[in-house]
Amino acid sequence: MTTSLIAPHGGDLSNLYVSNERKIELKNLLIHYESWTLTDRQVCDLELILNGGFSPLKGFLNKNDYNSVVKDMRLTDGTLWPMPITLDISIENSDKLSQGDKLVLRDKEGFPLAVLHVEDIWKPDLKVEAESIFGTIDETHPAVNYLLNFTNPVYIGGMLEGMTAPKHYDYQGLRHTPSELREQFIKRGWENIVAFQTRNPMHRAHVELTMRAANEIGANVLIHPVVGLTKPGDVDHYTRVRCYEKVLPKYPKGTVLLSLLPLAMRMGGPREALWHAIIRKNYGCNFLIVGRDHAGPGNDKEGNAFYGPYDAQDLLKKHEDELGIKMVPFKLMVYVEDRAEYRPID
Repeated sequence: MTTSLIAPHGGDLSNLYVSNERKIELKNLLIHYESWTLTDRQVCDLELILNGGFSPLKGFLNKNDYNSVVKDMRLTDGTLWPMPITLDISIENSDKLSQGDKLVLRDKEGFPLAVLHVEDIWKPDLKVEAESIFGTIDETHPAVNYLLNFTNPVYIGGMLEGMTAPKHYDYQGLRHTPSELREQFIKRGWENIVAFQTRNPMHRAHVELTMRAANEIGANVLIHPVVGLTKPGDVDHYTRVRCYEKVLPKYPKGTVLLSLLPLAMRMGGPREALWHAIIRKNYGCNFLIVGRDHAGPGNDKEGNAFYGPYDAQDLLKKHEDELGIKMVPFKLMVYVEDRAEYRPID
């Protein structure tokens, strides 16, 4: 029997890595192009653009797509896309560039990862972006703080040609591209997969929650923790991965898979939940567990939550039919001593 997985967002899974022949050609041309050294967040974004995790994106957003995403949560072709994926650079570097130029994107060690074909260069209104995407300009919000205080003043957009994937020296066996993870699902004969997004260690209640969710919908479980940039103060990913590995034997054999996601989170609440769903769709999942205040950053400077507890669930529910990926609401679990088991708190 042929296994049928959910189609990628936009219909096709992007793979922007060039052929060996083109890679050699580009290497010989790099000396003629300007270069930009990517920040950690930009490396995370680049990796997921190149490997298809951000399908249907083919590069960093140009100005028209950026404006459309900020205003309407859609690309200019109408495709749902809630989070602006932009490349911010310094004024000094932008002054050296014009439309039609090529820009080499390098990691901190100087290795060329990709070439950007420059389509647009512009100065965005970062406060408008913050208000539209995150619903606030309160710098207590970590993404707003990053946007207003650490983002370079110029955005540059255009198509990408990928040369080399960003290097990871840890947990290489737990890192998969969307196409690789889809192959894993097909080999296992999995069709219904529920993704569990987390940036925290997993506890026994999380195991019970994910197993219960999987049983209710007849799915297998993908534990898909974020190991890119998360909220300042979070437990480091080395500690978390050891925790995830320890909980795997708690699941019935053959029902769970652990894979690490190199995502730079924005802690953007409702829009981020929608973004997480699109990413998991690209990785082959047709269900996503979404909790209360999913991807929320906590409280503002007045002590009030930035987002309502169910705002993320409501926005994802609104777009479920269009996306094709279904939301599984996160149920709070409590241990019932006289039953010696975890039960939903409601």
